[in-house]
Amino acid sequence: MRHLKTIIVIISFAFLSIFTYSCTQPEVVQGEVTWYEVLEQDLHMLGHRNWILVVDKAFPEQSSPGMKYLYVEEDLLPTLELVLDAVDKSTHVKPIIYQDRELSFITEEQVPGIEAFRSAAAKTLEGRGVNTLLHDEVFKMLDESSSLFRVLVIKTNCTLPYTSLFLQLDCSYWGPENEKMLREVMQ
Repeated sequence: MRHLKTIIVIISFAFLSIFTYSCTQPEVVQGEVTWYEVLEQDLHMLGHRNWILVVDKAFPEQSSPGMKYLYVEEDLLPTLELVLDAVDKSTHVKPIIYQDRELSFITEEQVPGIEAFRSAAAKTLEGRGVNTLLHDEVFKMLDESSSLFRVLVIKTNCTLPYTSLFLQLDCSYWGPENEKMLREVMQ
């Protein structure tokens, strides 16, 4: 009987360990579904305070349970264009765009091709408000958000530093002015 209790404790511990590990690991999507199909499906569930990141190849896999990773064998800016188009077509969210401040300080001598990237990125983001933050500040925001809200990370084959773009989703049909007025009325 004592051996049976020991075996039950060991099996229980094993299941608990597996369950805990699976609940704390980020979700990585693989298989027959295209990344764009996953984006379209997930976009219906994402709302304000969720994030969509379109990142370079060196972007780290994080351990937060709210992170979902898609790897695409495509360049960053064409991928970003498709993501922005999908978000723009949605009826419920709009992007608040963040870009690393470090990107504007990198020289062509340091990273060949960075000028062409900056120029193409400016065209892709033309007419959109883009907030620049230090890379670590963006990570702090993501760290806070990913413990409560989903973050969809679309990892591209781009190998230029500080080129990732971060889209914080906001409600497209209820803005800060509406919220401020509502809070004033509620007092």
